[in-house]
Amino acid sequence: MTGSDDFSFEINGDQLALQGVLTLAHLDSLSNRLQTLSDIKVIDLSNLHRMDTAGAWLVHKLAQDNNAEVKGTNSAVAHILDQISHYDRPLPPEPKAISPLIYTLTGVGKNTVHVWYTIVGLVNFFGALLVSIWHTICHPSRLRLTAIICQMETVGVNALAIVGLMSILVGVVIAQQGAVQLRQFGAEIYSINLVGRLSFRELGVLMTAIMVAGRSGSAFAAQIGSMNLAEEIDAMRIIGVSPMESLVLPRFLASIIMMPLLGFYATIAAVIGGGLLCWTVLDIPPTTFFTRLREVIPYTDVAVGLVKAPIFGALIAIAGCFQGTQVKGNAEQLGYCTTKAVVHSIFLVIVLDAFFAVFFSEIGWV
Repeated sequence: MTGSDDFSFEINGDQLALQGVLTLAHLDSLSNRLQTLSDIKVIDLSNLHRMDTAGAWLVHKLAQDNNAEVKGTNSAVAHILDQISHYDRPLPPEPKAISPLIYTLTGVGKNTVHVWYTIVGLVNFFGALLVSIWHTICHPSRLRLTAIICQMETVGVNALAIVGLMSILVGVVIAQQGAVQLRQFGAEIYSINLVGRLSFRELGVLMTAIMVAGRSGSAFAAQIGSMNLAEEIDAMRIIGVSPMESLVLPRFLASIIMMPLLGFYATIAAVIGGGLLCWTVLDIPPTTFFTRLREVIPYTDVAVGLVKAPIFGALIAIAGCFQGTQVKGNAEQLGYCTTKAVVHSIFLVIVLDAFFAVFFSEIGWV
């Protein structure tokens, strides 16, 4: 018998019996001595009191090298040996290099499938929202006026300062750049036309929609997404409260109501900004500026902005709330879906704005 302190082993023919405590602290040089053994067919662990992963690896390696049978194991020893056997496998081969063409086509395919599923999800979400609107129409008492007013304050009232400042600066930029170009032809007076028509028809509502998408659309996704992570939405369903009616519908209605007001407010702010620049740089007095605005801006331009604004608000609310419902797993997904809500909202707004530009041009609203 050869041993050391609390561990020993005994060889009887082709059988090896391990005794005592086989742990890393007691192995010392036994590993090398055990590895030199050969013609071992049976490894008996019935007298082994304790074994850690280092000892289990030693037994597993010895049994594997000699094709020996391990017997006398209790449940704990058998479990640790099974774990060692499970993880004792060769590393997977390195993946083969993929050609740039295959890599690009694979990425395009995955993104196409992802876009398709996103579109289908948005359509399904919009359908569920329409069902909730119909149920609310049939049962007006289910309309949450307090929640709608709270969201109107968040979407509209709290955004007045930033939207107004942004719009004034946009009006100043339009007037300044227009004046620089028109001065070449001695037609600086037409800067008023440029500021008025662009503000009422396009930029007032469009810039407001982009600002609301970045400010409120992301907030919708983050709020609903955090509730989804905390399983609050599942709890609402369990107690019989519809998340669509209590969370999505107030945000949807608030965005539709406030976007026309914010858009018109932003348009007036842009006109004021343009008027200030024309007054200070081009020496066009405010009376002349506003008189010419009345002459060059048709009522259709005002109508175009007011028609587009609520539709933009609906798109922003749907995209933000939909991405909030897609949050699953962890906080990283929350940030990812919040970013997607902003990107999708702005993309949809710009695409729809391009469609409206062609549509209103075709029906003669130019």
